[in-house]
Amino acid sequence: MSFHRFEDNAVKGFAPHLSSSQNHLIEGDYIYFNLNCKPAGTGSEPHYHPNELLVFCVAGRINALVGKERHVISPGTFIVVPPNARHSFKATEEADCAYLYIKDHSWGLVGVAEDEAVPDEIMSVEKAHELKDSGEWAGDKKSSGESGAIIEGLGSCFYEVLGSLEQPVGQCERRVVINGERIAFGLYELPKGFEEASKQSEHEIFIYMLDGTMNAKVDGESREVAYGDIVKIAKGADYVLQAGDKEGTRFAIVRSLPSLEEMVDNAPKVEAGAHNPR
Repeated sequence: MSFHRFEDNAVKGFAPHLSSSQNHLIEGDYIYFNLNCKPAGTGSEPHYHPNELLVFCVAGRINALVGKERHVISPGTFIVVPPNARHSFKATEEADCAYLYIKDHSWGLVGVAEDEAVPDEIMSVEKAHELKDSGEWAGDKKSSGESGAIIEGLGSCFYEVLGSLEQPVGQCERRVVINGERIAFGLYELPKGFEEASKQSEHEIFIYMLDGTMNAKVDGESREVAYGDIVKIAKGADYVLQAGDKEGTRFAIVRSLPSLEEMVDNAPKVEAGAHNPR
């Protein structure tokens, strides 16, 4: 299926012992594409995980920590969290927040407390909830060994790619691309009527619509998409994107990088609900 909306994909919070997040997940072969929602004044405890994580704020404001760097961010700001970097995201007191939360598929969805070693087995979301509901919450019994959380030595991980999501879409084609280690993030603006040439995707792609409309065709399935719609393009799929005739379009786009594809293709598959060995 190529077309989605987050509200149709609500799932349990990934780590109830670490975070207040309410999650909406669309799972790809290489990427977990998720909307993270947090009530005002709540958030996550400092933690880490072997996946790379990309964050793009779409509503509210977030008190964000990566390594030792802390900022309060607003919609339009992008954050990259390198593998194993300590991080925490909390909604500010005045309003709920929501952000795109994009993880690579090299590890599961449940994070590791900052003072805990990475476990030998990946904890599933279901197992985390089972332990939490039974009173033996995940994290009470920490994995033995030294924490692998990276706190020092990181460069700046914060990027303001757009001053405000409320500003009008520009007249000209504009593409901002930031390549992480395993996943690339982009913010695209296409003028009205602009059409991408038909192509076959070399990587897995997710598109999240932010403004305007766009006609998308993926492997023969066509749809007009608008704010909040998601287009999922599998690696190898044929696709065409065309901005609407009456106005330009703005969207966030992420794609898997070759390093991630090689890593995942050559390792046992990690599924969102699985409890698999590393």
